[in-house]
Amino acid sequence: MNRLLPILCIALLTAFALPAGAEDWTTWRGPNRDGLSQETGLLSKWPANGPKLLWQIDQFGRGYSSVAISKDLLFTMGKRKGPAELMCLNLKTGRGVWATPVGDGDPNCTPTVDPEAGLVYALGRQGDLVCCRVTNGQVVWRKSFRDDFGGKMMSGWGYSESPLLDGDKLICTPGSTRAELAALDKKTGRVIWSASAAGGIGDRGGDGAGYSSPVISHAADRKQYVQLTGRGIISVDAETGAVLWTYNKIANGTANIPTPIVKDDYVFCSTGYGTGAALLKIVRDGDGLRAEEQYFLDSKTFQNHHGGMVLVGDYIYCGHGHNKGFPMCLELETGKVMWDSVRGPGSGSAAVVFADGNLYFRYENGVMALIEATPEEYRLQGSFELAAVHGKSWPHPVIHEGRLYLRDQQSLMCYDIRAKSR
Repeated sequence: MNRLLPILCIALLTAFALPAGAEDWTTWRGPNRDGLSQETGLLSKWPANGPKLLWQIDQFGRGYSSVAISKDLLFTMGKRKGPAELMCLNLKTGRGVWATPVGDGDPNCTPTVDPEAGLVYALGRQGDLVCCRVTNGQVVWRKSFRDDFGGKMMSGWGYSESPLLDGDKLICTPGSTRAELAALDKKTGRVIWSASAAGGIGDRGGDGAGYSSPVISHAADRKQYVQLTGRGIISVDAETGAVLWTYNKIANGTANIPTPIVKDDYVFCSTGYGTGAALLKIVRDGDGLRAEEQYFLDSKTFQNHHGGMVLVGDYIYCGHGHNKGFPMCLELETGKVMWDSVRGPGSGSAAVVFADGNLYFRYENGVMALIEATPEEYRLQGSFELAAVHGKSWPHPVIHEGRLYLRDQQSLMCYDIRAKSR
């Protein structure tokens, strides 16, 4: 069922040798799922017309998936004709390597790559989870969140998470009472455990999975998976799937979206739709754990609708406001707003990543901004309009080996953000 993407004749792909040493961007928001790139030697300011566009490909169809990159291969999802597909592109040649059908609907998931096992994972909008071989796209196993787990979404925009790879396990969020989260054997799809939310998380929000992706925490010296669901935050034991703690106050009934931030014994979470944000400290409670609220910020002070948040040192940076994307800096420990009330050069929600001292803000209207990551004040270091904008410009930016990758529906753009040619 696999088929090749059309051959892409892009001279600029071969005109620049890829520098070695950068960490691959193998999953949602980078290798640690925190939106932080370790790359250096990048432009500290952008020229008036922005960094150089190296190439643009217009072959990926509809969807809000971002991209994952591993060993010169790029993975994304899109719906062209027929079902949505998981696609693989060779970055050195510009050729489509393979495309594998996943399920119905315009996809939202960013693929997760396991380079050691040679496998890649993707989730369709209707809850179709596939594991494919990196080399040829052959399906190794499939699961249906709805058929296999009784899963559901909290509202109607479809499954959007990127599954979490952890050792031999793949962690995902079917969103059912018996399997709010589930751990699968990454090679076979066998269910290792499922986390029951039968006891309930709280009254706020809606039953089912949210639009977030799980992360790993070691709070209170216990390895756990933390996820934002339709009813709020849930944490489960990494080995057994036992629910360790929950937090309902952050949930709204429309769409819970941002991936939580974890640091030491703390979890920071936020949602839009007039909800707000909270810092939780995870402490021991007998043989279990509990979440102690350190502070709660109302929506006028801090709310991240979507686009995500990054923690750089002791400070959180994000786009604040419901569908507004106002650049903002918040001190994690105290909840003190360091600076905000800045419109910035774009409009709508902003998807944010960090690299080499700067924040990369991608606004919904297709404007990119470079903002210095400093708590001192808002400092804009340049902006430009994307070469292609096909509606809402939502997919998260990806930084890999001196290049900025930006997916926009059928288009994929690659910009050279190196401080100088290597």
